[in-house]
Amino acid sequence: MKIPDSAALKASSAPQKKKPLYRSLFFQILIAVVAGVLIGHFWPDLGSQLRPLGDGFIQLIKMIIAPLIFLVIVTGISAVGDVKAVGRVGVKALLYFTAATLFALVFGLIVGNIVQPGAGLNIDPNTLSQEALTAKTGNAVPKDAAAFILDVIPTSVIGAFASNSLLQVLFFSVFFGAAIVVIGRERCMPVVSLMETVLELIFKIMSWIMKVAPIGAFGAMAFIIGQYGLDTLSTYALLIAACYGAAIVFIGLLFLVAWGFARVPLWHFLKYTREEFLLALGTASTEAVMPRIMTKLTNAGCSRATTGLVVPTGYSFNLDGAAIYLSISLLFLAQAFGHNLDLGQQLAALGVLLLTSKGMAGVPGSSFLALSATAAALGIFPVAGVALLLGADRLMDSMRVVVNLLGNCVATFVVSKWEGQFDRSVMVRAFKGEITNHDSAIMLGVEEEFEDQELERISGGQEPSPKFRGGPNPEEIREFHMRRPTHAAAAPDGSSDAGGGK
Repeated sequence: MKIPDSAALKASSAPQKKKPLYRSLFFQILIAVVAGVLIGHFWPDLGSQLRPLGDGFIQLIKMIIAPLIFLVIVTGISAVGDVKAVGRVGVKALLYFTAATLFALVFGLIVGNIVQPGAGLNIDPNTLSQEALTAKTGNAVPKDAAAFILDVIPTSVIGAFASNSLLQVLFFSVFFGAAIVVIGRERCMPVVSLMETVLELIFKIMSWIMKVAPIGAFGAMAFIIGQYGLDTLSTYALLIAACYGAAIVFIGLLFLVAWGFARVPLWHFLKYTREEFLLALGTASTEAVMPRIMTKLTNAGCSRATTGLVVPTGYSFNLDGAAIYLSISLLFLAQAFGHNLDLGQQLAALGVLLLTSKGMAGVPGSSFLALSATAAALGIFPVAGVALLLGADRLMDSMRVVVNLLGNCVATFVVSKWEGQFDRSVMVRAFKGEITNHDSAIMLGVEEEFEDQELERISGGQEPSPKFRGGPNPEEIREFHMRRPTHAAAAPDGSSDAGGGK
């Protein structure tokens, strides 16, 4: 950003008009979600036919997720310039994810034992059919630990991008970014500058996609209500109450973790990210908001490298909401068939769930696969009994989505603070509505507001905001110009003054 002249500074001092309510993304998504619920409830056939609107929006998001993760991680690692720091972030993130998932599973078991959601149902196993469960999971089987680890390594980089395998893309991105650090950022500056330019293009595309987010939320919500209806709430009332009640208490614990470890007031963070959480609720998908939530986190003081590593990894390893649901649902099924699991059986189930709940994001019927594997391993109730949850599973999406997303955001703050890559003063500015770096302004579609903010900052004698959190100022990104080499006469010492562009 160039230093403004006096006329520009004078113009920037004029009061800014407040954005009308109808132009607020939060307001637009809220209206869309309410309209979707009404359409799905009163005209369920019409609501069921609106699924392509939600699916189309999510596919637009998925279109850019793989290149976004690759570019964010590579440019973030190259800016940090320390391969060891990247390794430390990865190890700390995995330690946090394991501890958080284990706690979520144990917490779910505690709630399930107290509430007893399946007690008294007395389901006859002979009345169950495997066909409905097979249709949901497609005969897939949970991967063992070795298969899961091997699946993280891409057999083809192009294949990883083509199939949107986020862990494989992340795996390659870390190697690519580390190679830039080892070879030297200055030598690789043409590549880094090109990636920064392409990333700006991705950010701009994302800002366009978000303009149709209310349409996607409307279609997804209309389909969910139209397909499954609100009547299902009464059928599984106790199970749903147990899961949502546990989620509320768990979110309260996340408030304590965020404040205790990183001094992050989570209520202010939720207000700051209300559009993203409402959109995730409306579409029942955390992937739909991954690019925006990563941008909001970097804007709130977390470095790009840490955010780029923690958030995508957390989408597979840190599914706190899913973990709570799995453990409560396991006890619900056991109780529904008349089994009261003792401590040893519950500990065994905990171990199986800890393994099967990892790396299942985006897998069709993943919760059913995890529960089926646990049922098969313990032999307490028939695997076909998992089909009992088909009616309630979709109604749990809101709980899982919110807890999963919030858990990953808290993990990013904790790991960033742990690694010393978190600036709390920047977080305070972001929560007040400021845009703290140039790239976030592009992604969020507020470039004009950012320009006005920067004019005010510079006129007050402050430094311009960086290109991205943990990165350089825009002026420090060197520009490279390509030109034909000139055939100049050799100098007396034998050297030539011909050369490429700077």
